[in-house]
Amino acid sequence: MANLQNTKITRRLAYLALFAGLMATVVLVCRGAGRWLVRQDPLSSADVIVVLSGSLPQRAEEAGRIFKMGAAPEVWVTRPESPAEELQRFGIRYVGEEEYSREILISDGVPASSVHILPDTVVNTEQEVEEIATQMHTTGKTRVIIVTSPQHTRRVRALWDRLAGNEYRATIRAASTEQFDQDHWWRNTRDALAVVREILGLANVWTGLRVRPHSR
Repeated sequence: MANLQNTKITRRLAYLALFAGLMATVVLVCRGAGRWLVRQDPLSSADVIVVLSGSLPQRAEEAGRIFKMGAAPEVWVTRPESPAEELQRFGIRYVGEEEYSREILISDGVPASSVHILPDTVVNTEQEVEEIATQMHTTGKTRVIIVTSPQHTRRVRALWDRLAGNEYRATIRAASTEQFDQDHWWRNTRDALAVVREILGLANVWTGLRVRPHSR
């Protein structure tokens, strides 16, 4: 009887130790998620710099800084989905994010003739990558520098590798002035939501992009 009781206690202790080990592993993985998401490439010369939509004005500012370093001769700006058509019915003129990015670039010293807004509207990063690759094919460009947020860099790389094809080379760069606490991302809602969104987005890439963009 005593041996049976000892066996049960030993088994419970083993389960508790296993649970504690698993929890410690989960905590360590979660703590490192923010730093893991930041994955940018060394800066190299390219045919064009692309500003992904979002995070005004930091992404456009970073693209302007890279342009002034002589890394590429022109800058493209993606055109995100907007409520322009709906607001037009009320007689309200809507200025899209792409226009503000363009103005920031020009204000930072990029010649207006070197800034181009891409023609097609996009609703998410997947479509942005496809639009960039399409325009590169049309214009005969093979090398691009893509500027995005620090926590978004790994997903952009994963999408590019999956969708763009081997004939195009991308350098992924993070906006250096954008705030993201990669070591303590759980301390504020902005960073916490960003990490959760990026993890879910990466899971979608890894599983074959089964969650599709919503209709435009």
